[in-house]
Amino acid sequence: MRASVFIATSLDGFIARANGDLDWLPGADGTPLAEDHGYNAFLASVDVVVIGRGTYEKVLSFAEWPYGSMAVRVLSSRPVEFPASLPPSVRAMSGPPAEVVAELSRQGFRHAYVDGGRTIQGFLSAGLVQKLILTRVPILLGQGIPLFGALARDIPLRHVRTRALAGGLVQSEYDIGG
Repeated sequence: MRASVFIATSLDGFIARANGDLDWLPGADGTPLAEDHGYNAFLASVDVVVIGRGTYEKVLSFAEWPYGSMAVRVLSSRPVEFPASLPPSVRAMSGPPAEVVAELSRQGFRHAYVDGGRTIQGFLSAGLVQKLILTRVPILLGQGIPLFGALARDIPLRHVRTRALAGGLVQSEYDIGG
């Protein structure tokens, strides 16, 4: 099973403000984006979304559920409440990243979209992410929730491509591992 990350960071590497706010992201104020930055094509390439509980709770605050009827697995060691408005394809899971990937694979999933700071860090540390698509937003936050955390070892990346996007955004794609 493949696992990929598609995420935006501030230029100084934060995925959210310290309080979890995403108000600095383009389009967060409701202004339509000039382009989707490849997100829709990426989303069409995956068959399950794996998010941490914090990301799930943040996504619940959005005007609408962004994943439609896609399979979504919320990682949490505590019970998770699912509003009746969410599709039945949204479920909770727990366990270390390797167990999560093994179980998703047993369920027939082939490509996971991994999202959320701690979730991404855990999957990267476990060597379970094969692709990283990182969009840098031209803003310095100074503090917040970092995308990357401490690692037990280096993780070599192979640069695939970098492209400039509208509004000064820069998106880079990397393959991870062999």
